[in-house]
Amino acid sequence: MSDLTIESVEAIPFAIPYRKALRFASGEVRTAEHVLLRVRTAGGLLGQAEAPPRPYTYGETQASIVAVVDQLFGPALVGTSALDREEHRARLSRTVGNPTAKAALDMAVWDVLGQALRQPVHRLLGGYADSLRVSHMLGFDRPEVMVAEAQRMIDEHGITTFKVKVGQQPYTLDVAVVRALREEFGDDVELYVDGNRGWTASESARALAEMADLGLTLAEELNPADDVLGRRWLVQQCPVPFVADESATTPAEVTREVLGGSATAVSVKTARTGFSESQRVLHLAEGLGVEVVMGNQIDGQVGTLCSVIFGAAHRSTSRRAGELSNFLDMSDDLLAEPLTITGGRMAAPTEPGLGLRLDEDKLTRYRQDR
Repeated sequence: MSDLTIESVEAIPFAIPYRKALRFASGEVRTAEHVLLRVRTAGGLLGQAEAPPRPYTYGETQASIVAVVDQLFGPALVGTSALDREEHRARLSRTVGNPTAKAALDMAVWDVLGQALRQPVHRLLGGYADSLRVSHMLGFDRPEVMVAEAQRMIDEHGITTFKVKVGQQPYTLDVAVVRALREEFGDDVELYVDGNRGWTASESARALAEMADLGLTLAEELNPADDVLGRRWLVQQCPVPFVADESATTPAEVTREVLGGSATAVSVKTARTGFSESQRVLHLAEGLGVEVVMGNQIDGQVGTLCSVIFGAAHRSTSRRAGELSNFLDMSDDLLAEPLTITGGRMAAPTEPGLGLRLDEDKLTRYRQDR
């Protein structure tokens, strides 16, 4: 199909401030300095997706994403068909790293394919559910502030699942925050913790013991993955699924972490593995018998839309709440029709492709290359 031949690939850097700084053990974010990737075909189709750089996690920056797309990835895709997804993977894998740039290109190509077939990508991926339950991330702050934010999420959006960022002060503030949330909301909310590798294995074990009565459902990346023996020791005694996130970004890493005893669950993030590689991670996790959860890369609304599309498309990712609400902390966004969370759930789009419709005036206002 010559009309699916990729004619151009464009990387547009943009920046939108957050209403407040988002803080966690590995860093903080004050501005969403992301990159919009656009793939155009000979037939006039336009595929779009968002790449959110996280230099303290994957080493990418906004400038590096633009450079690698302009100099390497774009030229590698131009002249191929949008149907050549395995060829795209082979060509992009010649360059190491750059996960969010590769992921966004993959999702933009899926956007093209959905439009060409006049089907939502959600259905092409599997179409299991029409919506996904939402989990909200609570960043570092005082207990009363985090309780107030959780109450606002409950009142305004019906969200009752919360991922609590920990990893700084295990025996004082971190445990106090989780305890305050449980005491305020009782069994009406689900709570789990994410340490972003901020504690040692022994600190993690003590903190988990102090929170044993709080009914946590997951524990994510409490200590560094390269603390090999300490991590295995910790996971063996962890009373809930221990989620590998930054330590399991590829199928090979998932295999290493799970078979090595360093994790018992996996976070899937479309922002770093797109749709194609995320399916590989998901199917591997299913084969290994470990649970999965849809994670969040502090995505804007474009990235969040991709997360709900993938999460709702598959049975395994639909079982738990997906981390889909960080866009609420942004002061603005690029979508012409903002995403909504109703009754604690977000619906998957039903329009062809990703269902994206950008506000071009906003893109002009926030883009950084003009």
